[in-house]
Amino acid sequence: MSIGDSLATARRQAGLTITQVSLQTRIRESIIRGIEQNDFSACGGDFYARGHIRNIAEAVDADPEPLIREYDAEHGPPHAMRAADVFEPSRPIKIRERRSPSLSLIVVIVLLAIIGYSSYRYVDSHHHSGNAAAGATNSPRATTGPTTSPHPSPTISVTPTADGVVIELTAVHNCWVQLTSSSDGTQLYMGTIQAGMSMTWTEKEAVELRLGNPGYVYLTVNGKKEPPSSVNTQGGAPVTLSFAPADQTS
Repeated sequence: MSIGDSLATARRQAGLTITQVSLQTRIRESIIRGIEQNDFSACGGDFYARGHIRNIAEAVDADPEPLIREYDAEHGPPHAMRAADVFEPSRPIKIRERRSPSLSLIVVIVLLAIIGYSSYRYVDSHHHSGNAAAGATNSPRATTGPTTSPHPSPTISVTPTADGVVIELTAVHNCWVQLTSSSDGTQLYMGTIQAGMSMTWTEKEAVELRLGNPGYVYLTVNGKKEPPSSVNTQGGAPVTLSFAPADQTS
């Protein structure tokens, strides 16, 4: 039985639909359908394909190890990858010849920059006032799930909880993310957050957050925006950040 047939059979035996598996794994339905048909072209490469197979297998109560071994036998075993290779696009990007910008284009860019900065200041002031009002009432804890944001903004904040760590990440460009428990190394999340998408995690224990493309994300931890220097380091190379619950930090 092929990898796709095994995953499809396990999903049906678990009584799950492709939509339900997509919600649990945060993998797009089109990718799951392709994998069940043994089409891995939409995964973005062997590295992501193995991760998708593992996450889908765990969601449908199947053993991922035999499936990954079968994938390696068909597509070749994993090899050492440079950090830059992980995020190299599967299709070559055609770079067009640069042309000197016209004066009218420069004026439009300057006007857009002024409008964008003014909008940022306006939204930032409203977020601060909204967070102050929310602190006086009991609000429900943030839930984990992707939300679409057509214009990502670094002003998004989350009210910290006394017994956990709240992390919110907004991607400007596609960014690979891995969240693990600091205590035992358990993987809590692994996947690619698409440009314009936001993710929120609420954990009771200290965690480590690995970012594959840190120069293109906005990060808020326990209601506090992380400064760019703590995220965008080494020219955008992957970084690993550690965070603890609010009552464990000074």
